[in-house]
Amino acid sequence: MATTTYVNKRTRHRWRLLALMMTALFFAFGSFWLVQVMRGEAQGPNVNVGNDPDYIIDNFSFVRMSETGQPRYVISGERLTHRPNDNTSDIEKPVVQSMSTDHPSMTMTADKAHVNQDQNQIDLSGNVDISRPGSKTSDPLRIRTEALTVLPDEEISKTDKPIQMTLGHASATGVGMVANNATQQLTLGGRGRIVYPPRGQR
Repeated sequence: MATTTYVNKRTRHRWRLLALMMTALFFAFGSFWLVQVMRGEAQGPNVNVGNDPDYIIDNFSFVRMSETGQPRYVISGERLTHRPNDNTSDIEKPVVQSMSTDHPSMTMTADKAHVNQDQNQIDLSGNVDISRPGSKTSDPLRIRTEALTVLPDEEISKTDKPIQMTLGHASATGVGMVANNATQQLTLGGRGRIVYPPRGQR
């Protein structure tokens, strides 16, 4: 009889301990759920966490170097806003200038720019103006459009928007363009027109 009483007490003790553990576990999950709910309500359903700017720079100038340590191009502007979530920057009144010594430098200006640093891509928008001075082997070049994608490392600029171009005394219009400053080649899209001045005016 004493043995039975001992077994019953031990069994009751185990059940009481199990009940305490389940209660503690319930409150632990309940507290975790409450914290998550409160955190979600504080942030709101439309908050894009981590996409707020981490720094803003006014009147900046940034120089990108080549693998040999030479300046490749310079980006400057009135204001740069960087967002760490996707490692991109928005620039107001950007100026992009190539620094190559092998051929004439090209300067691009616009109202705004979006820079993807991971892909090394610059998207210019609004009153895009491209200029390249003349040289012994090439005429001065100027191109105007509303949007332009620049790949600085490849020295390629391209757009699918209408463009207006002057090359020396000649002028051209078209829809779409790919310009390679490294090879000095430029390809216009379709639906364009090229105007050459008389020979005496070239």
